Amino acid sequence: HPLGKAPDPMQLIKAMPRRDFLTIGISLGGVTLLSWLYLFSMASGMPMGAMQIQPWSANYFLMMFLMWAIMMVGMMLPSVAPTVLIYAAIARKATTGNTPIAPTGAFVSGYVVIWIAFSLFATTAQWGLDQAALLSPMMVSNSVGLGAVLIATAGVYQWLPIKDRCLQQCRSPVDFITSHWRTGMIGAFRMGLSHGIFCLGCCWVLMGLLFVGGVMNLLWIAAITLFVLLEKILPLGDAGGRVIGLLMIATGAVIALI
Repeated sequence: HPLGKAPDPMQLIKAMPRRDFLTIGISLGGVTLLSWLYLFSMASGMPMGAMQIQPWSANYFLMMFLMWAIMMVGMMLPSVAPTVLIYAAIARKATTGNTPIAPTGAFVSGYVVIWIAFSLFATTAQWGLDQAALLSPMMVSNSVGLGAVLIATAGVYQWLPIKDRCLQQCRSPVDFITSHWRTGMIGAFRMGLSHGIFCLGCCWVLMGLLFVGGVMNLLWIAAITLFVLLEKILPLGDAGGRVIGLLMIATGAVIALI
């Protein structure tokens, strides 16, 4: 525990030097913006009805993997931004070098690596669904049963203990950082990996909903991004997530019965 008694997160951020705050904020915001611009460009190049099913060559798999990786960065960086800022503030107080920017970059890199690894899983899942003829050319499930299962599963997961455990780590960044503290660049990277794993455990099932609303449906992507963010930062975000989970279960059941 680098700081003794756990401090107030907002006080930590307010105490950061303005230069550090701007550097980290602009970096995270810039990467997020570039990711969304890429998604917008890709989506605008695939108008409804004009897209054709592509054979799954190695190049196409790589293109889909790149799309998923950039999409995950654009979706997940906003929700981890408070944790990154708090990490930078704690790193400044806990180290004598007074240079938290480099370790903060290592922390973010470790976090992003986890979501890039998930992108490989998501791309493989997309390939499997496509081979089973369960996806439309717009990368939306064309199976009512599959859509119902994905929605209901996401709803059930909102109530599982593993979801709650992972979400609490994401909702309490000071507790996570102080309990997983490691020094140096490698230590920061390992902390980023650990936080990414908790975040993945919190959100991975929700990403399956992209196959329900459309992998390239920007409004749907934005809605899931907003839900992930609010669940992590709102005072009653965990309780609200459970309520949404019940609605998902009910929606999945209704779709299955229609």
